[in-house]
Amino acid sequence: MARKKSWRDMSTGQRVMLMISGAVNLTLLIAAQRNLAKTPEAQIRGKKVLWRAASFINFFGPVSYFLFGRRRDSGAVTAKR
Repeated sequence: MARKKSWRDMSTGQRVMLMISGAVNLTLLIAAQRNLAKTPEAQIRGKKVLWRAASFINFFGPVSYFLFGRRRDSGAVTAKR
């Protein structure tokens, strides 16, 4: 069985990519949590508490919330001429 790589075993490029992916993941999590706090429950598909829990799933949770968890208004405001 292969041993896990430690921080010291990683190359500089691997360290940078790990830090960038961590920052992206944290940013998505914060954005999803903030959006859930500000959005009324009527505009969310399903229960807020379940989307909050799902958003903590690494990367896929926040992305799935933004893709599938929010209701989109079909009667969007259009500019009148």
